[in-house]
Amino acid sequence: MANLKGLASFVSALRVERTNLTDRLTHVDAALSVLGKLNSGSSYTRPRHALSASARRRIGLAQKAPYAKAKRRAPKHKRTISAAGRKRIAAAARSRWAKFRAAKKKAA
Repeated sequence: MANLKGLASFVSALRVERTNLTDRLTHVDAALSVLGKLNSGSSYTRPRHALSASARRRIGLAQKAPYAKAKRRAPKHKRTISAAGRKRIAAAARSRWAKFRAAKKKAA
């Protein structure tokens, strides 16, 4: 019997908790309905200001300016060698290879 008394008190405690939760839930529902009415009312929304097309264009260009400025800074071009310089380098390489081959031929 002692076990049934403990179970009855547990059930009654659960019923009390359920009533508390339903009360809190009704309060939450009421708060949500009030907040929903505040949000949907047009008198509480922020007024929007119309911008002219030229003003929108100026703002857009001002926002794009830093990126355009960064793009203008192109990397420096690599140096190119003149045709005469290339011919001198090629001639020097040919003479080095000729010396190498001659040394290899002597060794063999």
